[in-house]
Amino acid sequence: MSLRETAYAKINLALHVRRRRDDGYHELETLFAFVDAGDELTAKPAPADSLRVFGEFGGALDDPFGNIVAKALGTLPHGEGWAVTLEKHLPVAAGLGGGSADAGAVFRMVERSHGLPADWHARAARLGADVPACVESAACIGRGTGTELEPIPNDLAGTPVLLVNPRIPLATGPVFKAWDGVDRGALEGATAREVAFAGRNDLEAPALSLVPEIGAVLVTLRQTGGWLTRMSGSGATCFALYDTPEQRDLAQAAMPPSWWTLGGALR
Repeated sequence: MSLRETAYAKINLALHVRRRRDDGYHELETLFAFVDAGDELTAKPAPADSLRVFGEFGGALDDPFGNIVAKALGTLPHGEGWAVTLEKHLPVAAGLGGGSADAGAVFRMVERSHGLPADWHARAARLGADVPACVESAACIGRGTGTELEPIPNDLAGTPVLLVNPRIPLATGPVFKAWDGVDRGALEGATAREVAFAGRNDLEAPALSLVPEIGAVLVTLRQTGGWLTRMSGSGATCFALYDTPEQRDLAQAAMPPSWWTLGGALR
């Protein structure tokens, strides 16, 4: 038995920060969406769990035992052991939920081979706020810290998307700390497209204050003919949505070669 799963890149089509909670976290409303590309994981039966990481961004994960993939394996029954390889295509600390997506892929592999325990959602949430959404990797609304999920009619499936990152890691904590604390209102709309159009990313301004290069990425993307351009999550990755794959591919070719890019379609 050999299992293979893609860890689909997560983007926040909208991210509204409503308030700082008493527990130190922030109350959020977000529209999660997923790209049809990301990291790649494989798993084979083994006497004990092991994890090997390689790929363009594999070097950024220098502690395999602290990796969220290893933690996901440790929280789910999956037999005697798995030898897991992680091909890291997504940049780390990039607003793409890369680690959470990797954990979500592990959950899906366990689901296919052994089934998930009834409390899988709670186990996923303990690993990280984005992990429950990444397990299903389908467009949805996230509330609370992002773990309270609601389905939404997904009229954006198949939409061409381009992800661009200036290759500058940006940790989530400092971005939330720099948020100005102003509640700018709730998500609005009945479908994914409506919510995305009406939404915003409240972390864009604080992220820009920490990594001004995000501004250059947004300006460059806005010149490529996309109908929605925004930063994802806490940055520094930005995205643009297009009407056709040809528009997306021309935009990707126009990006500076020093930037990381990924073209795909929304799931």
